[in-house]
Amino acid sequence: MERIRCIIQYDGTKYAGYQIQANGRTVQEELEKVLTKMHKGRKIRVTASGRTDSGVHAVGQVIHFDTELKIPMDNWKRALATMLPADITVTQAEPVSSDFHAQYDTTGKEYRYFIWNSKEPNIFKRHYYYHIKKELDITAMREACRYIEGEHDFTSFCSLKSDVKGSKVRTIRQAFVEQKGEELIFQFKGSGFLYNMVRIIVGTLLEVGHHEREPADILSIIEEQNREFAGKTAPPHGLFLWKVDYE
Repeated sequence: MERIRCIIQYDGTKYAGYQIQANGRTVQEELEKVLTKMHKGRKIRVTASGRTDSGVHAVGQVIHFDTELKIPMDNWKRALATMLPADITVTQAEPVSSDFHAQYDTTGKEYRYFIWNSKEPNIFKRHYYYHIKKELDITAMREACRYIEGEHDFTSFCSLKSDVKGSKVRTIRQAFVEQKGEELIFQFKGSGFLYNMVRIIVGTLLEVGHHEREPADILSIIEEQNREFAGKTAPPHGLFLWKVDYE
């Protein structure tokens, strides 16, 4: 038996999220369907670094699975990419030790959120960018990002639907907003993220960018440890799981 780790990309537009669920097509379902076919009907379970919500995309999602098939690594990548739907692909496949775990061995993740900030929409980016017509104050949002960085209890930035039982303390190593013309790219690197955390942070930063809040308000929102004090949850289609880190 061999354990294989893959880096996968997917366009989440037509999926009800990554994780298998009773209602709705999911990325995990498509992966396991292909692997089961390759294993002549034997069910293969795939483990990911974490789940992504309906409409959320991934550039660097990491999965692992166990197999008894003896296939060269290059062929694994090619076979999976060929058999998967066009909106899911495998960019890397490699053997790992039997104790590697895609979820529990992570040391950090990077998420990016994309916004199209223009009076006119860009129809070719509509599935991947959140369109905001009103001009945003980039300087104010960058200042607010500095208050997000560091180790904090991010309860205020966690969905009330979260099933996290333990501590909601996380460390954000980098929070930044980059501007490229009409494009705004929010980048977040951290030890881990709570349910809807990035989307709630982005929604709050947008309120800062619209001068509905002051940058320093981030501090009091964190201190309150109450979801009601943070901003709206930004829509899912602008969010990408960009990279997953391991030792």
